[in-house]
Amino acid sequence: MNRLPAAKRTAVVAALVEGVSVRATCRLTGVSKPTVLKLLADVGSAVAKFQDETLRNLRCRNLQCDEIWSFCYAKERHVTPKIREKNQAAGDVWTWTAIDRDSKLCIAWLVADRSAGSAWTFMQDVAARLKHRIQLTTDGYKPYLEAVEDAFGSGIDYAMLVKLYGSDPESEKRYSPAKCIGTVVETISGDPDAANICTSHVERQNLTMRMSMRRFTRLTNAFSRKIENHAAAVALHFMHYNFVRIHETLRVTPAMAAGITDRVWDIDDIVRLLEQAERNPLAA
Repeated sequence: MNRLPAAKRTAVVAALVEGVSVRATCRLTGVSKPTVLKLLADVGSAVAKFQDETLRNLRCRNLQCDEIWSFCYAKERHVTPKIREKNQAAGDVWTWTAIDRDSKLCIAWLVADRSAGSAWTFMQDVAARLKHRIQLTTDGYKPYLEAVEDAFGSGIDYAMLVKLYGSDPESEKRYSPAKCIGTVVETISGDPDAANICTSHVERQNLTMRMSMRRFTRLTNAFSRKIENHAAAVALHFMHYNFVRIHETLRVTPAMAAGITDRVWDIDDIVRLLEQAERNPLAA
């Protein structure tokens, strides 16, 4: 079976994590589109497994959670019965994320819909990765209330930061958000420190995701056609973000700041994770 050499794999992965589209990656590296997509799926599976096993027993104390919108195959309002029959995953896709305010580590994510069931699944995963009692801040999305209570019980300091938006000015464009005119803090559980009730860090992570994954860029044709490729791209992004990319304010990677590793990883390390998975497929 033919396999790309390690150097070519590294070049493809390096392009993808920097926000280059699949077609542009093909042109830059000379690798065919099916091969790039297969490599994305394989490396995404390998790094998802690695992070699932590694991001455990974390000493985080201050988390923020949010959801970011994207879509697969077609936007929800354009999904016809014929499209749904062809692709069950077509429509809106939400990526739930949890970030540590101090180390900037993304400890968990979930690619799913925006239902209460997804909120419950996500918060159960977040709770299972933590060692200590934490303070948590989310926006005012109501499914968080029951999901956080079921996952943490009373062992959490939890607050919601609800943003208040004014009417859209006439000059606002289609994809521009309404102007935030204020916020309301609601203490849900425990005794959260008012100075740490904030969602700015996880919202800034949303921008990083849109800049680093072409699939999340609005008004392009680079959106995902298959949900499996979408999930693989998200896993690869967080592998690069957590372990390879040096955070400007920290001067180290989030994984180093969180004490998970003592060095800066590189793209070759990511490719080696895939090679290890290929040598030992039964462990995958």
